Amino acid sequence: MTGVVTITTALAATTPAAASATPAAPHAVSRLRAARLARSAKPFLARGGPRGERCPGCRLVPSHCLCALHPLVPTRAGVCLLMADIEPLKPSNTGWLIADVVPDTFAFGWARTEVDPALLALLADPQWQPYVVFPGEFVDAARVLTQLLPAEPTPGGTTPRPLFILLDATWPEARRMFRKSPYLNHFPVLSLAPEQISRYRLRRSRRGDQFCTAEVAALCLEQAGEPRAAQVLDTYLDVFTHHYLQAKQQLPVDWHSAAHTQLRSLRPPDVPADADAPGSRQNHQNV
Repeated sequence: MTGVVTITTALAATTPAAASATPAAPHAVSRLRAARLARSAKPFLARGGPRGERCPGCRLVPSHCLCALHPLVPTRAGVCLLMADIEPLKPSNTGWLIADVVPDTFAFGWARTEVDPALLALLADPQWQPYVVFPGEFVDAARVLTQLLPAEPTPGGTTPRPLFILLDATWPEARRMFRKSPYLNHFPVLSLAPEQISRYRLRRSRRGDQFCTAEVAALCLEQAGEPRAAQVLDTYLDVFTHHYLQAKQQLPVDWHSAAHTQLRSLRPPDVPADADAPGSRQNHQNV
């Protein structure tokens, strides 16, 4: 499915700090983060990231706000994020970016002893064909797929949409979540074999073949025949990484970087090329 890219841009003043859009309705990861913060006994302090006030729409410091670049791509596929306890609180979490881009993104906190009834209802919804995305080397071979199942209509005449279940956690946490989630045992496991090396630079990994959650989601979208959405998500991750690292190093955003240029090239043709640059007074939304 080839979707129209929505990129919202906003009234900007004379500095990039003001280049933020009117906040959209909170998406699933934002709502989960708010719920998790409400349960916290003390403020969450991210390690290594920039300190101080953060934009509620993108979690970056206001001077490096990303909200004006928020892309949205209509997709047939959906994403279900099962998030480790503090994952929604981390400013470097990339599940947030998936929810920015993919309209049907669902997010649930994971716990060993209880399961959100809304999660079970989602997995039982006949409109979806769930796939647990996990490395096949750690799974019974009988469950492992390397490509999606053929789309076959249900008795009601509808064709289920792919729903990619991503375990959003550190690798040790993800392995534990996979083992301790029996409600996932009857779903096929989609094992990805990407040729590229991860470009994610916001957390350390001992292995180059371990990908961040947004990179995995982009690979899944490719599998689902949605290359445009995959490309937008990959590029949006690059832009987010640039903003995050520039803020961490107290450097200004390069609004003409290769990643920004690529993201602008993916917008609809009726949007001005400089619509998201500082000083632009565009507030475009193409649905």
